[in-house]
Amino acid sequence: MRDIFDLDSYNFELPAENIAQTPAEPRDNSNLLVWNISENQAPNFNNKFHDITKYFRPDDLLILNDTKVIPARLICNRSGGGKSEVFLLKPLDNYSKWEALVKPARKIHAGDVLTIGYHKINILSEHDAGIREISFDNNFSGAEFFNFLDEIGHVPLPPYIKPDDNLKASYQTVFAKNNGSVAAPTASLHFTNELLNKITALGVKIAYVTLHVGLGTFRPVQSQDIRSHDIHEEYCEIPEGTAELINAYKSQHKRIIASGTTAARTLESFSSIDRKILCGSKNTRLFIYPGYEFKIIDGLITNFHLPKSSLIMLVSAFASYKSHAQNNCQHAEILDRLLKIYSDAVKNNWRFFSFGDAMLIT
Repeated sequence: MRDIFDLDSYNFELPAENIAQTPAEPRDNSNLLVWNISENQAPNFNNKFHDITKYFRPDDLLILNDTKVIPARLICNRSGGGKSEVFLLKPLDNYSKWEALVKPARKIHAGDVLTIGYHKINILSEHDAGIREISFDNNFSGAEFFNFLDEIGHVPLPPYIKPDDNLKASYQTVFAKNNGSVAAPTASLHFTNELLNKITALGVKIAYVTLHVGLGTFRPVQSQDIRSHDIHEEYCEIPEGTAELINAYKSQHKRIIASGTTAARTLESFSSIDRKILCGSKNTRLFIYPGYEFKIIDGLITNFHLPKSSLIMLVSAFASYKSHAQNNCQHAEILDRLLKIYSDAVKNNWRFFSFGDAMLIT
């Protein structure tokens, strides 16, 4: 039996050819697996993402993450010669000071100065795992800074996707609004404006939250006992109107469907013991793995994730929650079922990760 707290239990074989390098065209033509656990139905592989309209109820509430990916990858020059990469993670003081991931970390230290174009980047302090605090030589306003990034930054595509600035528009949801993410909320990349209009025409209500995707979402879990994993904090917020809508739906026992693990983590981060949602903003370190008791979401739209990632652990936790798993043995059985789905998807040549296919779990 699998140990649900052992990192190796979340490993699986994935051929390189199953990693999607480009999105489906159109976006909503990707594959969709539907796993209705609450009604004990077998996983259904026979859908395209635009078929998701068949699985919504008129009184559902769909929650989307409206974060916007910024061109966070900066290629800089070192004073002693050579190139370095500065990967912006989150602002620390307006937009002039940032936490960043630098490469090669062994050559970039506190006190160093990097240049990019006519601008200087000062390395203020250094931390483990290549993380540095940096500052720009300009006191940018928000609009000025993001204009600056648009001119000199590159799309921060995941390392398993070949660098291509032509994918800049593809690596953004059609409803992206709030600048701040260094990675896309990938489950929502499947939506088109036309599909969203069809969903609302069914009577489904759509509301938005924000989580700026950072290092916490995509950094691999390193601890062999996953309970020891310390997830990197990410900024998230829930508007008052969204909170009021969610609480109204919960009080009427209507379904809340989260699109993506980022939306799910945001909702659960603002949940109270009595299963209500709070509004506001915070930095969250919520790490969800099997045994977590979900308080807000009733359904989850998600992609097929990296082996040993915190994301596949969250999906396993939600599947266990929907199956009413109570002990480690039951959680292990659900994880086996999830990994069997992943194995079947590989055999059927489904596409994985950011530009890959999706699943709906209810």
